[in-house]
Amino acid sequence: MKIDKEIVRRVALLSRLSLAEDEISEYGSQLGAILEYISKLNEIDTRDVPPTSHTLATLKNVYRKDILKPSLKAEEALKNAPSSEGDFFKVPQIIEKR
Repeated sequence: MKIDKEIVRRVALLSRLSLAEDEISEYGSQLGAILEYISKLNEIDTRDVPPTSHTLATLKNVYRKDILKPSLKAEEALKNAPSSEGDFFKVPQIIEKR
């Protein structure tokens, strides 16, 4: 399947990636190969295969009692933090203000 440069640019934009022009061509051919492989998987007859939500059918949830335990004090939790403000971790802003 052929992926054009505009599709690669759109996927990069949605993924918040900045790509050089040579990377756009390279990733276009890689995305095309991935989609071609997926289309081959769609050719497999799965009518007699029961639907599953997990590859391990014997997997069971293991529940435990929700027991209240003391947690770390704020000073202890923030001891190795590169930056803090009051009782909170201070991190760089990643969402722009409107």
